[in-house]
Amino acid sequence: MNRPDPGKKFVGIQISPISFIDEGVDQVLDTLQQRVGVNVLLIGTISWLGLKVGRRISHELEGWPDHGVQAPYTMKGGAYWNTHADYYANTPIKDFRSTDEELAGRDILELVIPAARARGMQIIPEMMEPLFKYAGHGSATAVQIANMPQYLEVDVYGRVAGEPCTSNPAYRRWWHALVEDQCRNYDIDGIMWCNERNSPLDRMIQGQAPGCFCEHCRREAIERGIDVERTRAAFRELHLYFQRARAGTPFVDGSLIEFLRVLLRNPEVLIWERFWLERSKDLDRELYGMVKWCNPKLSFGLNVWNRNHFNLFRKAQWPWDEQTMYSDWVKPITYQHQAGGVYVKELTDFHKSILRDFTPAEFTPVMYKILGLNEAPWDELVQRGMAPESYVGGQCRDTLRAVGNRVAVYMGIGVDAPRTRADQAHCTPEIVYQSVMATYEAGGHGVVFSPNYAGMNLSSLDGAASALRELGLHR
Repeated sequence: MNRPDPGKKFVGIQISPISFIDEGVDQVLDTLQQRVGVNVLLIGTISWLGLKVGRRISHELEGWPDHGVQAPYTMKGGAYWNTHADYYANTPIKDFRSTDEELAGRDILELVIPAARARGMQIIPEMMEPLFKYAGHGSATAVQIANMPQYLEVDVYGRVAGEPCTSNPAYRRWWHALVEDQCRNYDIDGIMWCNERNSPLDRMIQGQAPGCFCEHCRREAIERGIDVERTRAAFRELHLYFQRARAGTPFVDGSLIEFLRVLLRNPEVLIWERFWLERSKDLDRELYGMVKWCNPKLSFGLNVWNRNHFNLFRKAQWPWDEQTMYSDWVKPITYQHQAGGVYVKELTDFHKSILRDFTPAEFTPVMYKILGLNEAPWDELVQRGMAPESYVGGQCRDTLRAVGNRVAVYMGIGVDAPRTRADQAHCTPEIVYQSVMATYEAGGHGVVFSPNYAGMNLSSLDGAASALRELGLHR
């Protein structure tokens, strides 16, 4: 293994604003720099999700970490910096500043940047879509933004759905403003952006009704020559298939053939799926351009969903070489101890519908072959998780092969990523150590400890520190 260049060190950690309040800015930065070897802070600056801006969200199952305040956080969510009104003139979404009592209106960027700069540390705000009511991410119970329901998606049956439509001009311009505000007004080093939106096909596989058919999506589709009403009819037929499959309805030729038969009878579904996908990617590309317009020296990194390498449709839809066109670096999410549970959850929806005629044990080796994985059998996957060398190292090698030398690859290392089951694999210092070593052995350019410092044990991070010392990246 070639030793990494300390002059190009990128050892990041995702961290929520509350940690700086709970423990003090100086204490947090000294701990991360001196004990762990971190030199990049990826701060959650706006969210209504505890996973991004709160304390540990799995404390009822896992207890509290060995640092910070060991008590629930009354997080309301919002922006954790003093937003500048001029940047929001072209969107009606204006009143979204966090009212969390613990933060008391403090600007997290103003609070942290001077102390971080004094220590030679980089600052990168990290933001993710969706922002609201994201199952499994510790969502705030309410979103106190006036008129937000007016920006929500509309499903194939005309019902208002649960997420804002990213094709809604007001909502989209709000995202533009959020990025520009931070890039122009703060001494930051870049932006990390994560797009975790489900496509129409995703939603049907998960048992939900597809969308979005709001007035803005319909208008854009018509401008592109898409017959919206024929498309809605096609989606209703395919959605009916998924409802029947999940209910156990027998099909003459099996569930997979029936899926293909209905899909091929309704090609409009694939046309709309592509239309939706391109609009979703357009937001990524727009934000990349916004960052570069504000300051070409700022980096734009993509925090890339693990579902993109666990789901065969998404793996085809989100090729790495394409993402190099609108990023300076990528962070594949590979939270190894949690990954077995995530994979089982993802594929369970397939085995309830398209793959219903195969047992998970039968099809898992085939799916591993398709996806380029080599992990534990289905019945052991949740309990064992995925192995650092084969999973973290394997995904790193695959990503490097795909991106070439066009962008840097910083692997997202899971450190006490929240578990959802008592029998799910635990994170350990050894797992973190092995994951860091696997990254650099594969040729990765850096690591990002994820998903949130407030949920990590310092004892787990000690495993990272040991690896970084061996690699010459930490004293």
